[in-house]
Amino acid sequence: MTSLDILLWSVLPYVAMASFVIGLVWRYKYDKFNWTTRSSQIYEGKLLRIAGPLFHLGLFAVIGGHIVGLLIPKKWTDSIGISQEMYHVGAISLGGLAGVATLLGIALLIYRRRTTATVFAATTKNDKTMYIFLVATLLAGCAATLSSAGVIGTEHNYRETVSPWFRSILLLRPDGTLMMQSPLAFRIHAIVGMLLFIIWPFTRLVHAMSAPIGYMFRPPIIYRTRDGRTHAGSRKARPGWERVKY
Repeated sequence: MTSLDILLWSVLPYVAMASFVIGLVWRYKYDKFNWTTRSSQIYEGKLLRIAGPLFHLGLFAVIGGHIVGLLIPKKWTDSIGISQEMYHVGAISLGGLAGVATLLGIALLIYRRRTTATVFAATTKNDKTMYIFLVATLLAGCAATLSSAGVIGTEHNYRETVSPWFRSILLLRPDGTLMMQSPLAFRIHAIVGMLLFIIWPFTRLVHAMSAPIGYMFRPPIIYRTRDGRTHAGSRKARPGWERVKY
């Protein structure tokens, strides 16, 4: 292995993980007010109602496919009767469909952002950088899927190279030689994906790490009228809520 190979497949993954985790902690602690998507729905909603769900549902399917493909060893699926052929057909068909939906969704989102003046005016340089890395990752992923199917180059079983490499990273025993045996499309996809995770906490993508858990535990909100009555009882209104007479 060369120094570059060691840097890409044994060092960069941990740089990406550290940037992702430390960046999220820093952002939550010091920039919590901007932990948001900066929604532009108020400017345009018709196209967003189509592009938003298409992109997010497709992306959820893509992420689910990555979790299964990278974390579950081949021998586990073999043990429950799922042959390599069955897995391969399912991964290519479902993964391809999810990839197309995700790409179509983000293409519509970018078109909307570029052609709607108010939305484009609210687009920052940070947003443009994020879109570049996100689209590059998706395109590289689609190329890797085509490579896996043999459409580009020779058919390749990534569960014998990419997946063991990814698990070796998590086990703190990085084996870059595994990744070096994979086709170029997979290596490009992995590199661009790691770069995306490095910048993730510092972009609007940070909203993906949020969940409205607090809403389930916060106290109820009581709405009071100005005529001395409340929806929760018959107490008199506090000073300052008296009815204004004209």
